[in-house]
Amino acid sequence: MNNGNDNLKNLAGIMQNVTRQDYPASTLYVMATPIGNAGDISLRALYILSLVDAVACEDTRNTGPLLAQYGLSKELISAHQHNEHRMAEQLVARLSKGERIALVTDAGTPAISDPGSHLVDAVLSAGLRVIPVPGASAAIAALSVSGLTADHFYFAGFLPAKTAARETTLKSLETLPATLVIYEAPHRIAATLASLATVFGPDRQIVIAREITKLFEEIHRCRLSEATHWLEADPHHTRGEFVLLVEGQKEGGDRDEAEAERILSVLLTECPVSQAATLASRITGIKKNRLYERALQIRDEK
Repeated sequence: MNNGNDNLKNLAGIMQNVTRQDYPASTLYVMATPIGNAGDISLRALYILSLVDAVACEDTRNTGPLLAQYGLSKELISAHQHNEHRMAEQLVARLSKGERIALVTDAGTPAISDPGSHLVDAVLSAGLRVIPVPGASAAIAALSVSGLTADHFYFAGFLPAKTAARETTLKSLETLPATLVIYEAPHRIAATLASLATVFGPDRQIVIAREITKLFEEIHRCRLSEATHWLEADPHHTRGEFVLLVEGQKEGGDRDEAEAERILSVLLTECPVSQAATLASRITGIKKNRLYERALQIRDEK
């Protein structure tokens, strides 16, 4: 068993490997920061933060205290969604003079459902280097413990805030044979769960992951029909930042849709639209509302 001295030697060896790597000047370092637990930062990220001339961040009030936890103090440049285009020119000018600048967001990786993509594009367009410094990811963390098939997943990020637009977006994703990854804020979680049940039906599995890596982390898996009940069972369930993972359409789903359409076409030769949709729903198990919409389309196409 290693003792404390052995562990220190191992850590020193790792740091030697970190410091041997080249960290070029005139480079933007796109850096992941912890999504909750301050311990989830890499040794390489800490070393780069010690090297850079400045840190471009989403909110200086969050990044300043985070750096202080690691004993670091750097010039902070406010670069958020409202000034990203304006700040791009300033950052490019500083990088062109040979500076190293880290780009961070409040939590996780910049430019992934967070500001940063325009800054990266501007730096690359200026012929300057951009180097990723990976770290914690809420989406990947949630997927790893979901138990859902994750050979394929689709990252949807934040859905539209308005119900109609949100459900239109979800309908476009309804037949994807991949786990759907959604980010959601606490004030919209109830409405989003309701929309998911409306569009995807009651039987698909959902994983609700909230406050990942934080003190009150909670991960709950259930059917969509049970999700709202779980949310309402405890006021704490509505708090924190959420990652929602929705089971993808299972194999054979396209065949089921094709069969439902065939049945609808036959029924429409003998029945009104509403009755045809009702009977087709009983036969196939597909939601009546969806079949009714398709029945209207079939009728109008004739």
